Amino acid sequence: MRVAVLLVPLLLLAACKDEPRFEDRYDKAAKEIEARAKAMDADIAKSDAAAASEGLQPAAKPSNAPTSSGE
Repeated sequence: MRVAVLLVPLLLLAACKDEPRFEDRYDKAAKEIEARAKAMDADIAKSDAAAASEGLQPAAKPSNAPTSSGE
């Protein structure tokens, strides 16, 4: 019985050591997100450059709607 009482806290402590800390998990996720973002930016830049070189990009449209006549 005494062995079981002493063994349970040791098992719980051993199980906690295997769990990575929040900061470690956060850093890993942040690095993965940053790598994905850089890859997306590179793909977009590559496709924009290809479209520009082939003249496939349409003319820029005005960002504002035409003004109203007030009627």
